[in-house]
Amino acid sequence: MNTQPAYFTAFENLAMERTPSGVLTVRFHTGDGPATFTGRLHTDFPRALYEIGEDRGNRVLVLTGTGDRFMTDIDGASLGDITRPAEWDRTISEGRRVMQRLADLEMPIVAAVNGPATIHSEYALISDIVIVSDTTVFSDFPHLTFGIVPGDGIHIVWEEALGLNRARYLTMTHGSFTAEQAERWGAVAEVVAQDKVLLRARELAETLAAKPQLLTRYLAVTLRQRISRRIAEGTQLGMALEGLTAADLAHQG
Repeated sequence: MNTQPAYFTAFENLAMERTPSGVLTVRFHTGDGPATFTGRLHTDFPRALYEIGEDRGNRVLVLTGTGDRFMTDIDGASLGDITRPAEWDRTISEGRRVMQRLADLEMPIVAAVNGPATIHSEYALISDIVIVSDTTVFSDFPHLTFGIVPGDGIHIVWEEALGLNRARYLTMTHGSFTAEQAERWGAVAEVVAQDKVLLRARELAETLAAKPQLLTRYLAVTLRQRISRRIAEGTQLGMALEGLTAADLAHQG
């Protein structure tokens, strides 16, 4: 008898599998290869997080990518005309929900960053435990490339993970940082070989899942209070200003 929840297969770019102990692995992908970030994924991820959070069968979440990268590609056209207020209203709603739902998810989150993370690295860096491949490089490719403010939560998560001045420097200069730098700066927990990333993340997740569920649920709530508050305070304004710079693109020569 198949007791797999229906939402496990409801989202075309999110592959889900759960161990008997309650460790749920969510893997970003496109056609079972490395994920390209699209409008569909932007819509689906907050919906998936709602389902994940409501399911008490999930005790720990592991987030990872596919193949040799976490996420490096984006289909900008699929996000719609971001210079139009009605389109941006949908983007704000989805963007706020994904970050707030990650921050408020009542279970530990372990990120298995399996390679470069140049698109939405905040999805990984907001996690409670971040395990990264030695091939990982972090950056924020799309925002300054497209000419818009990075106000969708990455500005908050990078600041929390890297420190105020370093985050501002890297954001303003469109910089990147390696796995080794991230570990040295305290932004990630461990750097391991690429073929060990998911194994190590799952090992830690299983250790957490073996603890009483109320303990792990409320550890997550307790330890994410500050970042939850900052997401609530800063994402709406950040995305409004991002939308203003997006609208300005329509008036540039």
